[in-house]
Amino acid sequence: MCNTDLVSATRHKIQVNECPTCKGKWLSAQELNELEDEAFDFGDDAKGTIVFDSTPTAAKCPECGKPLQKFNYRFYDMQMECCPDQHGFWLTADEDDRVLELMKQEEKDYERKVLAEDKWGRTLKRLRSPSFMSKVRDLFR
Repeated sequence: MCNTDLVSATRHKIQVNECPTCKGKWLSAQELNELEDEAFDFGDDAKGTIVFDSTPTAAKCPECGKPLQKFNYRFYDMQMECCPDQHGFWLTADEDDRVLELMKQEEKDYERKVLAEDKWGRTLKRLRSPSFMSKVRDLFR
């Protein structure tokens, strides 16, 4: 953060506050959620935890002035900062693009997991079927 007044800007169809100097962005939790939803539409529960572990930084929250906390966004190798009082998230220039990339990949991975679980469920159902079990019993007679 450059200690410059933030200005209103639109990024990815979302109204955000942006630093005119470094192009960093201040997003509320709702705005970050809207950004993620541009690429990931399986619901908030499927996205996982945003902040797991954080450490204080020298940067200050533009709303309350408390030191921001640095963390790895949703366990990815991407550091972001947030207000400890949940006022919002600081994204450096173009990190919003990176969030979209990560959410697109997360959606692909999630679809693959759902398909694999569905296929495994069908396999288990077949293995538990009476006809399969009778065939197994016949092998041991």
